[in-house]
Amino acid sequence: MKKIKPELIAAIERTAKKLKDGAAYQWGHMGACNCGNLAQELTYLSKAEIHRYAMERSGDWNDQLLEFCPSSGYPLDLIIEKMLDYGLSLDDLRHLERLSSPEVLQAIPFERRNSLSKNSKEDVILYLQTWAKLLTNQWATAQQIEDLSLAEKKLAD
Repeated sequence: MKKIKPELIAAIERTAKKLKDGAAYQWGHMGACNCGNLAQELTYLSKAEIHRYAMERSGDWNDQLLEFCPSSGYPLDLIIEKMLDYGLSLDDLRHLERLSSPEVLQAIPFERRNSLSKNSKEDVILYLQTWAKLLTNQWATAQQIEDLSLAEKKLAD
Protein backbone atom coordinates (compact mmCIF):
# COMPACT_ATOMS: atom_id res chain seq x y z
CA MET A 1 0.00 0.00 0.00
CA LYS A 2 1.24 3.40 -0.89
CA LYS A 3 -0.17 6.31 1.09
CA ILE A 4 -3.56 5.56 2.65
CA LYS A 5 -6.27 7.78 1.25
CA PRO A 6 -9.69 8.28 2.86
CA GLU A 7 -11.26 7.94 -0.61
CA LEU A 8 -9.89 4.41 -0.85
CA ILE A 9 -11.18 3.48 2.58
CA ALA A 10 -14.62 4.82 1.65
CA ALA A 11 -14.60 2.83 -1.62
CA ILE A 12 -13.69 -0.39 0.23
CA GLU A 13 -16.50 0.27 2.74
CA ARG A 14 -18.99 0.97 -0.08
CA THR A 15 -17.93 -2.22 -1.85
CA ALA A 16 -18.55 -4.29 1.30
CA LYS A 17 -21.93 -2.60 1.84
CA LYS A 18 -23.03 -3.11 -1.76
CA LEU A 19 -22.11 -6.79 -1.58
CA LYS A 20 -23.90 -7.13 1.75
CA ASP A 21 -26.96 -5.44 0.25
CA GLY A 22 -27.09 -7.91 -2.63
CA ALA A 23 -24.77 -6.62 -5.39
CA ALA A 24 -23.84 -9.19 -8.00
CA TYR A 25 -20.94 -11.41 -7.00
CA GLN A 26 -19.28 -14.10 -9.07
CA TRP A 27 -15.63 -14.94 -8.49
CA GLY A 28 -15.10 -16.14 -12.07
CA HIS A 29 -16.47 -12.91 -13.58
CA MET A 30 -13.83 -10.20 -13.99
CA GLY A 31 -16.31 -7.42 -13.23
CA ALA A 32 -18.17 -9.10 -10.36
CA CYS A 33 -15.34 -10.80 -8.45
CA ASN A 34 -13.35 -9.46 -5.50
CA CYS A 35 -11.23 -6.99 -7.49
CA GLY A 36 -14.02 -6.37 -9.99
CA ASN A 37 -16.41 -5.14 -7.31
CA LEU A 38 -13.82 -2.76 -5.89
CA ALA A 39 -12.94 -1.63 -9.43
CA GLN A 40 -16.61 -0.70 -9.95
CA GLU A 41 -16.40 1.64 -6.96
CA LEU A 42 -13.09 3.21 -7.91
CA THR A 43 -13.72 3.63 -11.64
CA TYR A 44 -17.52 3.98 -11.84
CA LEU A 45 -17.52 1.40 -14.63
CA SER A 46 -20.13 -1.34 -14.67
CA LYS A 47 -19.32 -4.98 -14.05
CA ALA A 48 -20.08 -5.66 -17.74
CA GLU A 49 -17.66 -2.96 -18.91
CA ILE A 50 -14.88 -4.19 -16.63
CA HIS A 51 -15.44 -7.77 -17.75
CA ARG A 52 -15.49 -6.81 -21.43
CA TYR A 53 -12.23 -4.87 -21.05
CA ALA A 54 -10.61 -7.73 -19.18
CA MET A 55 -11.50 -10.19 -21.93
CA GLU A 56 -9.27 -8.32 -24.37
CA ARG A 57 -6.41 -10.24 -22.76
CA SER A 58 -6.37 -13.73 -21.28
CA GLY A 59 -6.29 -14.64 -17.62
CA ASP A 60 -7.90 -13.81 -14.32
CA TRP A 61 -7.11 -10.76 -12.18
CA ASN A 62 -3.87 -12.29 -10.92
CA ASP A 63 -2.71 -13.02 -14.46
CA GLN A 64 -3.70 -9.53 -15.56
CA LEU A 65 -1.83 -8.00 -12.61
CA LEU A 66 1.31 -9.93 -13.56
CA GLU A 67 1.01 -8.59 -17.11
CA PHE A 68 0.14 -5.04 -15.98
CA CYS A 69 1.81 -2.34 -18.06
CA PRO A 70 0.51 1.22 -17.75
CA SER A 71 1.50 2.03 -21.32
CA SER A 72 0.05 -1.10 -22.93
CA GLY A 73 -3.16 0.55 -24.05
CA TYR A 74 -5.22 -2.35 -22.74
CA PRO A 75 -8.34 -1.01 -21.03
CA LEU A 76 -7.90 -3.26 -17.99
CA ASP A 77 -4.41 -1.83 -17.49
CA LEU A 78 -6.01 1.62 -17.40
CA ILE A 79 -8.49 0.34 -14.79
CA ILE A 80 -5.66 -1.12 -12.72
CA GLU A 81 -3.72 2.13 -13.02
CA LYS A 82 -6.77 4.06 -11.78
CA MET A 83 -7.00 1.69 -8.80
CA LEU A 84 -3.29 2.22 -8.06
CA ASP A 85 -3.88 5.99 -8.15
CA TYR A 86 -6.08 5.54 -5.05
CA GLY A 87 -3.08 4.20 -3.14
CA LEU A 88 -3.41 0.49 -3.80
CA SER A 89 -0.44 -1.62 -4.81
CA LEU A 90 -0.43 -4.57 -7.19
CA ASP A 91 0.12 -6.78 -4.13
CA ASP A 92 -2.98 -5.30 -2.46
CA LEU A 93 -5.02 -6.30 -5.50
CA ARG A 94 -3.49 -9.78 -5.65
CA HIS A 95 -4.28 -10.26 -1.97
CA LEU A 96 -7.83 -9.00 -2.42
CA GLU A 97 -8.53 -11.44 -5.22
CA ARG A 98 -7.26 -14.36 -3.11
CA LEU A 99 -8.22 -12.96 0.35
CA SER A 100 -4.63 -13.48 1.36
CA SER A 101 -3.13 -10.35 2.95
CA PRO A 102 -1.29 -11.50 6.09
CA GLU A 103 -2.12 -8.20 7.79
CA VAL A 104 -5.84 -8.47 7.07
CA LEU A 105 -5.96 -12.17 7.91
CA GLN A 106 -4.23 -11.51 11.25
CA ALA A 107 -7.12 -9.22 12.22
CA ILE A 108 -9.73 -11.92 11.54
CA PRO A 109 -10.40 -14.45 14.33
CA PHE A 110 -8.34 -17.62 13.86
CA GLU A 111 -11.26 -20.00 13.35
CA ARG A 112 -12.78 -17.79 10.66
CA ARG A 113 -9.44 -16.89 9.07
CA ASN A 114 -8.60 -20.53 8.40
CA SER A 115 -11.91 -21.19 6.67
CA LEU A 116 -12.00 -18.16 4.33
CA SER A 117 -12.77 -18.95 0.73
CA LYS A 118 -11.71 -16.56 -2.02
CA ASN A 119 -14.98 -17.17 -3.85
CA SER A 120 -17.41 -16.74 -0.94
CA LYS A 121 -19.35 -13.50 -0.98
CA GLU A 122 -19.66 -13.52 2.82
CA ASP A 123 -15.92 -14.02 3.22
CA VAL A 124 -15.18 -11.20 0.77
CA ILE A 125 -17.46 -8.91 2.78
CA LEU A 126 -15.67 -9.83 6.01
CA TYR A 127 -12.26 -9.33 4.38
CA LEU A 128 -13.25 -5.91 2.97
CA GLN A 129 -14.73 -4.76 6.29
CA THR A 130 -11.63 -5.89 8.18
CA TRP A 131 -9.33 -4.26 5.64
CA ALA A 132 -11.24 -0.97 5.82
CA LYS A 133 -10.97 -0.96 9.63
CA LEU A 134 -7.23 -1.62 9.49
CA LEU A 135 -6.73 1.15 6.94
CA THR A 136 -8.86 3.55 8.97
CA ASN A 137 -6.76 2.89 12.06
CA GLN A 138 -3.51 3.26 10.12
CA TRP A 139 -4.73 6.49 8.52
CA ALA A 140 -5.81 7.92 11.90
CA THR A 141 -2.43 7.05 13.42
CA ALA A 142 -0.61 8.68 10.50
CA GLN A 143 -2.75 11.81 10.91
CA GLN A 144 -1.93 12.01 14.62
CA ILE A 145 1.79 11.67 13.90
CA GLU A 146 1.54 14.33 11.21
CA ASP A 147 -0.34 16.65 13.57
CA LEU A 148 2.28 16.11 16.29
CA SER A 149 5.10 16.79 13.84
CA LEU A 150 3.45 20.03 12.76
CA ALA A 151 2.93 21.08 16.38
CA GLU A 152 6.57 20.30 17.24
CA LYS A 153 7.75 22.26 14.21
CA LYS A 154 5.67 25.28 15.24
CA LEU A 155 7.08 25.10 18.76
CA ALA A 156 10.61 24.94 17.40
CA ASP A 157 10.09 28.00 15.20
